[in-house]
Amino acid sequence: MPSPETSSGTRAPTAARTTAAVGPHPPRRASRFPRPTPALPGLAVCLGAAVLAWGLAQLLPGVSPLLVAILAGSLWRNLAPVPQVLAPGVTLSAKKLLRTGIVLLGLQVPLSSVLDLGAGVLAVVVLSVAVTFLGTLWIGHLIGIGLAQRLLIASGFSICGAAAVAGVDGVTRAREEEVATAIALVVLFGTLMIPLVPFLGGLLGLEGQTLGIWIGASTHEIAQVVAAGGAVGGGALAVAVTVKLARVLMLAPIAAGVSIHQRRSERAEMAATRGAVAAAAVKRPPLVPLFILGFIAAMALRTTGLLPEPVLDGAQILQTMLLSAAMFALGLGVHLRSLLRLGFRPILLGALSTAVILATSLGGIAVLGL
Repeated sequence: MPSPETSSGTRAPTAARTTAAVGPHPPRRASRFPRPTPALPGLAVCLGAAVLAWGLAQLLPGVSPLLVAILAGSLWRNLAPVPQVLAPGVTLSAKKLLRTGIVLLGLQVPLSSVLDLGAGVLAVVVLSVAVTFLGTLWIGHLIGIGLAQRLLIASGFSICGAAAVAGVDGVTRAREEEVATAIALVVLFGTLMIPLVPFLGGLLGLEGQTLGIWIGASTHEIAQVVAAGGAVGGGALAVAVTVKLARVLMLAPIAAGVSIHQRRSERAEMAATRGAVAAAAVKRPPLVPLFILGFIAAMALRTTGLLPEPVLDGAQILQTMLLSAAMFALGLGVHLRSLLRLGFRPILLGALSTAVILATSLGGIAVLGL
């Protein structure tokens, strides 16, 4: 077939020749100014809320900025719409900032101070954490709560509140609603324990140091321990905080144990449904999450005594800010209508778990004569 010609008798260029002659479209010139990160708006809002929560906590002694932040996030979520543009930054805050704050939490736990408590107090700590963690899992199974939700509640109530929930969330397949529920329960029951434990200690005639041990071995959040111990007195406060930090140490072995269990369970499930090859290829939770290793490293660094006090003070403020930003982000996930759909069972489990750790820690104190 003859090639088409123009009116002047020359050949019309084909598509191929035109492309070859002109070449591909030149790349667009890069903008002189980088585009804003999608996470930036939500991240800025969460950090701004953390600053406001920290400032408000300074005006209200005994009030935790973490508590203020999560309550503020929850109020916003339930009273007004949250712009979708904030979603990437909120997710980043709830995950990355929270885990960074947990790493910095290790700088508050010198191993020497924990060892100075003595074998008896450490035994009460280990017993309280182990019995509460396993007991909560068992009770939750009896009342029909899923494994992921049980693990989060058991960790938060037995170890160190929201930080423990985040630590275990890193090695589970929990939904955002389950994480928010566990943290909301920690806030609810931990806040109730601030007046309850000193009141019960007074009824039982416990001395200041003994009551401080009980507060530290049973109360959920560090901030709640500070509030309850401060209500009793200075001596009780120092003991309570040190005992609480000993409980924080249990986060690493508990998280590692949960991770190992999850890996084995998922591999067995995959092998049963899709075969051994698929089970070997599936992505599983890390054996020990990176931020848990960071927590251990920070604790070891604090134990060396190399860090000056101004650095430790600054790290504590930064840790509080990061955790407050993360709590605000998690509060934005607390939708009351969604929580009400979960029914009364998580609340019942929180109440029973609180009773277990109160009874176990007090029983250990009584048996050992502390």
